[in-house]
Amino acid sequence: MAPARSNKESGFTLIEFLVAIVILLVGMLGLLQSTNVAINSNRQNQLRNEATLVMDNELARELAKGYAQASVQDLYTCEHRRFLNGFVNYSVHRNGTQYANSKEVRFTVSWPYRAVRYSYNGGGIVSNPVVAQ
Repeated sequence: MAPARSNKESGFTLIEFLVAIVILLVGMLGLLQSTNVAINSNRQNQLRNEATLVMDNELARELAKGYAQASVQDLYTCEHRRFLNGFVNYSVHRNGTQYANSKEVRFTVSWPYRAVRYSYNGGGIVSNPVVAQ
């Protein structure tokens, strides 16, 4: 037969319980921190996607004008877009270069997020249609 256990040896002590709680809390804090990192990364991607849409709209508008009306002069504008429960201000900078039979139009869209300024660049070329003689 097995010896009978006394009351002193049964169950957890208070110290063992507190150590187990501390270990669980450390694990939970690590899990919460990884969730915060994932949410932050997701928001940055959403803002970058919105900046891509802003740049694409501006570029399409400029290219639709055609060679004669397309402008390569510096221009700074601001576009307000809804984002989640608020708004984000996107700064749009247009510049470009004129060549012999074409114009290159470049856009830089920038926006702030958590005290850091991010930017997205893009551009396109408008060619002068050559009339055959």
